[in-house]
Amino acid sequence: MKQSAFLISGILILGCCIAYFLRETPAPLVTGKDWPTYGGNKLGNRYSPLDQIHTENVRDLEIAWMYNAAATREGEIQCQPIVVNGILYGTTPELNLFALDAGTGEQIWKFSPFKKDKPHQSRGVMYWESGRDKRILYTVGAGLYAVNAITGEIVNDFGEDGRADLKQGLQTNMDHEVSALSVNATSPGMIYKNTLIIGSAVSEGGDAAPGHIRAFDVKTGSLEWVFHTIPQPGEFGYDTWPKDAYKKIGAANSWSGMTLDEKRGLVFFGTGSPASDFYGADRKGANLFANCIMALDALTGEMKWYYQTIHHDLWDRDHSCPPNLTTITHNGEAVDVVVQATKDGLVYVLDRDNGSSLFPVEERPVPTDGLPGEHPYPTQKYPLKPAPFARQVFTENDITDLSPEAHAFVKERFLEMKTDNKFAPPSTEGTLLFGYSGGAQWGGNAIDPDGILYQNSNEEPWELVMSERKSMTANKGGGRKISQGNALYLAHCASCHGKDRRGSGPELPSLMGIEKKRSLTEINDLIQYGGSRMPSFQHLSAEDRGSILGFITESAADTIMVQPDQYAGNDNVPETNPGFPYVPAYVSNPWRRFTDQEGYPGIKPPWGTLNAIDLNTGEYLWRVPLGEYPELTARGIPPTGTASYGGPLVTAGGLVFIAGTKDEKIRAFDKRSGEILWEFQLPAGGFATPITYEVDGRQFVVIAAGGGRQQKMGGSYIAFALKQPN
Repeated sequence: MKQSAFLISGILILGCCIAYFLRETPAPLVTGKDWPTYGGNKLGNRYSPLDQIHTENVRDLEIAWMYNAAATREGEIQCQPIVVNGILYGTTPELNLFALDAGTGEQIWKFSPFKKDKPHQSRGVMYWESGRDKRILYTVGAGLYAVNAITGEIVNDFGEDGRADLKQGLQTNMDHEVSALSVNATSPGMIYKNTLIIGSAVSEGGDAAPGHIRAFDVKTGSLEWVFHTIPQPGEFGYDTWPKDAYKKIGAANSWSGMTLDEKRGLVFFGTGSPASDFYGADRKGANLFANCIMALDALTGEMKWYYQTIHHDLWDRDHSCPPNLTTITHNGEAVDVVVQATKDGLVYVLDRDNGSSLFPVEERPVPTDGLPGEHPYPTQKYPLKPAPFARQVFTENDITDLSPEAHAFVKERFLEMKTDNKFAPPSTEGTLLFGYSGGAQWGGNAIDPDGILYQNSNEEPWELVMSERKSMTANKGGGRKISQGNALYLAHCASCHGKDRRGSGPELPSLMGIEKKRSLTEINDLIQYGGSRMPSFQHLSAEDRGSILGFITESAADTIMVQPDQYAGNDNVPETNPGFPYVPAYVSNPWRRFTDQEGYPGIKPPWGTLNAIDLNTGEYLWRVPLGEYPELTARGIPPTGTASYGGPLVTAGGLVFIAGTKDEKIRAFDKRSGEILWEFQLPAGGFATPITYEVDGRQFVVIAAGGGRQQKMGGSYIAFALKQPN
């Protein structure tokens, strides 16, 4: 009997051990020791309970270690790394994946993706484990990779040799061929159990791929479900578009990231505008599910609710940061909410179960005097609380007072543009708008357990001017013809780089003299495969790509084989057609910052702020400038704030850490007052979101300092900590 009992006990113990190693385990709990998920936790709070670094000692922070991620070239890094079990995982400018000892910065391993996947901006990676199977999943180009988190070796039984194709589930009909279109994912997805849900970044023109949400099996890489963000026949929302719009209209994608309520099994995200961005003649209607805050069942993709913030978007007002999930006290009761900040400086606070707004929102009439063929939607939403954290319209009283000369320069141009309504439809005369690269950006926001939202904001005005595509290429002087390369350039490239090829700043760079900066092979590869924010043009024939290359380069003009001028004359650019790609009749000139004669924003400061909003009441606690221009400070001008790209981190130590500003500093603010308690000059701009974690009892704060965005390039990850006792 005793032997039988011992045998049974042994079998039970062995079974428990096997079950332990084979168990389905979630990502590590957020105790503050690790930073296991993009956003810190799956709710996306960017909050840490660590308090070793606090308001009284933050001034004593020093560099603990630096890691040079720019092994082959310097470049912008937007990655918010993760930390699991004392190992830090991040990406290089080339999108190599690496693992470091999080306490020392010493490299453990590095993984390089397949050469066919070209680098783009990447803001983070994903971690999953089941027993001893521990994986990092991340995206490069159209590839979703699975890499062993311990060894850095590719997981060969995932997808095809460790890579799943992100274009799966997008091909819905033969009229919208997507195999050659630009599809990648700049933000990581969200993992629930063994399901990885992810959005995508696509072109914003007529060649945009569909922005459908997909789910993949995290073990095998196989496609599990697809949610159509542009509904198909028989699906809810189909009647908010013209018939068969899904066959030629793309985008309505979720590119900024997701959050997850594991208890409810729901994934939350925001979607962007439909293509093309600024002219919607062929997409009459409200255009569900573009510009929506959404909740889907994470295992099935079934829609639970949606909340559309912009109807028939004509202003590129994507949801540019992930929603944040928290619990607030509303009318004396605890309510689980979804908090979505927007490009145009608004905060929506929605009930997590049904998507209803906790604060009043008005639907008001807006201007409808659009371009020929356009159908501007007659009403738009205006949340009444919280108040906007960025200006909504540009009034004459907002014109810069930096100097009398600046005021006069800006006023002359101000009087030529439409400025009276944030929903003024785009026009050939031009409009002045906030919200293109303003308000909340991809860095997101942070919320502490008290329900206080910390949000950085950009307040730079932009010019939007439209051009009729046909008039851009019409004969001049009674007989002028343009080349096929010119016509193709106007059809596919002018909306970003301008019909004159001069672009608009670093985001939309000038192509003048590009052949002196890059080889013809490099330029051709960019046209074919894309890179950074530029989509690929693989859907064009090699001959058409060569014609574009010949047009934009001087030295190549005589060496590129150009086809006959099939588009020459008045009708040289195809008009809008019922197939794909969709070619709109009107396109935008490159967006341009509206500045004074010195290049500073054409409005009165602040030009960038950090805000603390009590979500329980909808009231602001404080608002302070974020960043400065040192040369203006030297002239006696108080800190103006700058545009910022990267988000905040809030801690139990009473601190808000944030970088992202043009002055290339990282700062710590007192979360109660907005007072700056510490700042450090980075070697390059920290256009990313910081993280914090603990190793061997020591708290670290890490930021990626990759530079870019009109600043010098970098390529470092920098860790700060308090000085260790001798």
